[in-house]
Amino acid sequence: MGEPPKPQLRKLVLDVLKPHEPSVVELGKALSELRAVRSVNITLSEVDVATENVRIVVEGNGLNYEDIEKVMRRFGAAIHSIDEVTYSAP
Repeated sequence: MGEPPKPQLRKLVLDVLKPHEPSVVELGKALSELRAVRSVNITLSEVDVATENVRIVVEGNGLNYEDIEKVMRRFGAAIHSIDEVTYSAP
């Protein structure tokens, strides 16, 4: 008998601090190109002299948090908090 199916990460809501450049459009495109990502929603919540606070919602089936985190670092962004996580059966 095989192993029972593992729950899949379906949704992440992240509070992120990022520099103005690259833009949220570029960040959203890079996130949407990751395996298993079905949608990305980025909402600007605060603007400072050199940075932006954004709320990022990533949805898909079998998301890989480490891959999402790598894209954030590549764009100079820092995840302040993980505000919501959804797992469900495959």
